[in-house]
Amino acid sequence: MEREKFSSRLGFILISAGCAIGLGNVWRFPYITGKYGGAAFVLIYLFFLVILGLPIMVMEFAVGRASQKSAALSFDVLEPKGTKWHWYKWGAMAGNYLLMMFYTTIGGWMILYFAKMASGSFAGLDAEGVAAEFVGLMGQPGLMAFCMILVVVVCFLICAGGLQKGVERITKVMMLCLLFLMIILAVHSVFLEGGAEGLEFYLKPDFGKLVETGVGEVVFAAMGQAFFTLSLGIGAIAIFGSYIGKERALTGEAVSVTLLDTGVALMAGLIIFPACFAYNVQPDSGPSLIFITLPNVFQSMAGGRIWGSLFFLFMTFAAMSTIIAVFENIISFAMDLTGCSRRKAVIINLIAIIVLSMPCVLGFNLWSGFMPFGEGTNVLDLEDFIVSNNLLPLGSLVYLLFCTSRYGWGFKNFMKEANTGSGMKFPAWVRVYVSYILPLIVLFIFVEGYISKFL
Repeated sequence: MEREKFSSRLGFILISAGCAIGLGNVWRFPYITGKYGGAAFVLIYLFFLVILGLPIMVMEFAVGRASQKSAALSFDVLEPKGTKWHWYKWGAMAGNYLLMMFYTTIGGWMILYFAKMASGSFAGLDAEGVAAEFVGLMGQPGLMAFCMILVVVVCFLICAGGLQKGVERITKVMMLCLLFLMIILAVHSVFLEGGAEGLEFYLKPDFGKLVETGVGEVVFAAMGQAFFTLSLGIGAIAIFGSYIGKERALTGEAVSVTLLDTGVALMAGLIIFPACFAYNVQPDSGPSLIFITLPNVFQSMAGGRIWGSLFFLFMTFAAMSTIIAVFENIISFAMDLTGCSRRKAVIINLIAIIVLSMPCVLGFNLWSGFMPFGEGTNVLDLEDFIVSNNLLPLGSLVYLLFCTSRYGWGFKNFMKEANTGSGMKFPAWVRVYVSYILPLIVLFIFVEGYISKFL
């Protein structure tokens, strides 16, 4: 059976970016930037994005395109005979399933908050009342489960339409709407009275703040955000490499995806920081920034119900673009491993994801007594830790070593695939860096993640 292909280069770039663009860009990036001092942190983050994320993305694309398979079989196709690189398929598959076990729940929250904001449910509530809305949601497993199931069903139905007619057609519209909404929200936020101080905090580097916070801590946070924002290491990006032809070299494509991903993150900052400073809200208020702090900000704005609705619609698109992309990867796993039809893969995985997502839903209420990392933690924290602190860095290390080691696919084969086609080429002079230095940096991120978590 001939492998499906994207109908256009734009579709490939938007969908690959849709996989990378998610809540890490528009939720985690702003509050991490706020916590670590604003513009100076952004500069360090951009530097590490280029030297960490970009090379690994090219490698994932190359493995996907050369094998014409998902991570379920890509290593089997490319590895030297007698080697065991294909064992990692189970780690890649686990990463995609685990990511969806909590991401679908958060996607459900976004849809619910869009409905609440659009219907005026927050009207007349003070700050405590808005906070109580979120606390109340956490105590309603039925409502959370319904929203999660809605997200799962809608996204799998889109995937059921096929790569071109389902995933590509819908995601292109969704991504273009996302970008359009971001521009509208950013322009509105930038011109808020009192927002200039937020722009200065975000755009004017103050390296003195790095010293205050601790240069080492800030650098590690920037490395981590740059590394994790692109969803690398679990084959979620490699799958889209398997859907494209040989017309374009892969470095230029990876640069386009990275620029789009980064642009969305930076635009999210333009939306959030001027609004926070205009209404005297701390920009480093953590995950509660989205569900407690910003609804309060929208309450205070003229036309806040409209702006709040647009914001949560944008957040819904950001979440669903990632979910659709990862679902496509999961479906491709099933089709590659078993040879089943897309329809059968969709039905089986739709049921599986709903069941597997329930622990996250219940972790906030009925199973709230389970605190894997101590007081205040829950099932979502455990699932996120396994993916973000383990499978992403270790998986990226596998791709790095596979593409550079003579015991794997090898640097020569990688370079041939990466540089096939027109456009920007992967430079041969970085071989020493990607073969020896970058793996050590990734290993450092993995180890430091454990140290900061448990020590």
